Amino acid sequence: MDLDPPRSATLYAALQIGLVALLVYACGRIILPVAGIMLWSAILAVLLYPLHRRLAVRLGNRWSALLIGLVGVAVTLVPLVMVATSIGTSIYSLFSDLQNNSLTVPPPPPRLADVPLVGQKLTEAWALVATNIPVALAKYGQMLRGPAAWLVSSTGGLAGSVLSFILSFAIAAVIVAYGEGAAAFAQRLLQTVTGSAAQAVRLVALTAATIRGVALGVVGVAMIQSLLIGAGFFAIGLPAAGLLTFATLLLGIVQVPATLVTLPVVGYVLATEATTAAIIFMVWTLAAGLSDNVLKPLMLGRGLEVPMPVILIGVIGGMLADGLLGLFMGPVLLAVGYVLLIEWLRRQSGEGGPQIERPTP
Repeated sequence: MDLDPPRSATLYAALQIGLVALLVYACGRIILPVAGIMLWSAILAVLLYPLHRRLAVRLGNRWSALLIGLVGVAVTLVPLVMVATSIGTSIYSLFSDLQNNSLTVPPPPPRLADVPLVGQKLTEAWALVATNIPVALAKYGQMLRGPAAWLVSSTGGLAGSVLSFILSFAIAAVIVAYGEGAAAFAQRLLQTVTGSAAQAVRLVALTAATIRGVALGVVGVAMIQSLLIGAGFFAIGLPAAGLLTFATLLLGIVQVPATLVTLPVVGYVLATEATTAAIIFMVWTLAAGLSDNVLKPLMLGRGLEVPMPVILIGVIGGMLADGLLGLFMGPVLLAVGYVLLIEWLRRQSGEGGPQIERPTP
């Protein structure tokens, strides 16, 4: 008995597969250039949807989404433009001074030589840079070529990153307006994958809880803290306020104390500024640096615990992959992947998954 399917059925199946592959390829070409923006927009939509539901009761669905989009763009645009402009200006001034041989570097502090193992070498290198920059560049230029190229390329992408944030908030406002339909689509998709309606609802709720927990408790706290500290940097007129604010943001996301940046800056301000202004700056900066102790219990309480190495890898990988946008998107996406993997492993072993306060989409 011949078990082979008819040739016409085989050709028909091949035609179907080919058309589906062609459609996937055509859609992928359109979506891939804006995949990062769409992912960050989806994260913002999940984060803002509870607020939208409260506002929609009074304003209506469309007006609530429009208000969230406008406020989000306004609140994000001003600090991002200030920080991006300051970073670009600082890096441009650095390279300009290097080309014109007009860069001045203070001598190394005497105590640097007392640091074990590396103190003497650091003092010699610092003294060479402070006294003869051309010779220092000739000696250490090969080591600095890679970081310098990365700085230049990062500066060129700052404007695009700011535009990506604006577009993300605008798209997120549209997604929020159709939040119920988007949640239903996600549940149907996961139900098709898992074969269980209950499991699909649980995975949607778990994903939403993880996004809100990491976006608020990690990225949100870091952004608020860095904005508070950065306001002091800009108010006192630090020449590299944007770079210092960005460094504070990085430390905050990887959950390292911001005092690593703020304490040296406070010491510099106390040594160079008027006493009254320096004391006010010190009090403000130290208070802002400790603000995460108050913000984290308030904003992280509803989230799910994600190990710090997962957040760190997400920050580094996100920055390398998508620049400034990836800095925020990377830890959230990696945390979602980690939590879903743990949930799958627990289901395989018959254990209960992470507990969620309420399964809202």
